[in-house]
Amino acid sequence: MKFDLDTAWKDTTSLLTRNLGLLAVIAGVFFFIPYAGIAIALPGMGELETAQASGNVDAMMAAVTDLYKTYWWVFLIIAILQGIGLLSMLALVRRRANPTVGEALSTGLRSVPSYIAAQLLQTALIAIIAALLVGIGAVTGVSALAALGGIIAFVVICYVVVKLSLAAPIIAIEGELNPVKVLRRSWALTRGNSVRLFFFYLLLLVAFIVLSAVISLVLGLAFAFAGEQAALFGDAVVSGIVNAAMIIAMVCVMAAVHTQLSRFASHGLAGAED
Repeated sequence: MKFDLDTAWKDTTSLLTRNLGLLAVIAGVFFFIPYAGIAIALPGMGELETAQASGNVDAMMAAVTDLYKTYWWVFLIIAILQGIGLLSMLALVRRRANPTVGEALSTGLRSVPSYIAAQLLQTALIAIIAALLVGIGAVTGVSALAALGGIIAFVVICYVVVKLSLAAPIIAIEGELNPVKVLRRSWALTRGNSVRLFFFYLLLLVAFIVLSAVISLVLGLAFAFAGEQAALFGDAVVSGIVNAAMIIAMVCVMAAVHTQLSRFASHGLAGAED
């Protein structure tokens, strides 16, 4: 049986409707506050925004590099906090025992090391693939082969990301803490449905980008009329809200996809290897 986009979307909206209040609270604590706090309070964000506004790619990359070099520990703490928040939200919406918020947070705290390890393994795999495919074309000295290698690398990386996209729900919902087994389980669950999943994710991503751009533009203009400082504060708040909303939607999507594919696997209905 193949992955059904309509069923996944209905399950996503159902999860969102039933759990919006609790998800919004957790997303606010673990995503909105850290994201908006960095944008408002972290020194160096002003230089980054100036570089972005200038359109100078070199200046923007230099500002990003300086920011991460100086405040890497801040971003590490936030990454850990957001990992806990993500896993807690997944546990909250799909754990069969209907956990309390405290129990869901405990699940997130306990399983975040496994999540970080799985993310590091995935990142290493993607880096190796990119280096091999791009490097092979680059060493030939032929620009056409280098470009082709880059295109192939992009396609393969998209495939790998889709195949491993269920790592977080496997950890939070199934309770699997071995990062290698987590990635193998995600690869197995998505078997035969990678293309459908890719287009489902892509459609949702495009829709969210358009919607968030409109919201950011409208609210950004409203804050801009209040002055430069108000505009900077408003941009941080709006960006934080958009980021939290994206996480809430992503959690419900991942939980819905995981549920449908797990149901296929439990009945032996997964498609052939793609």
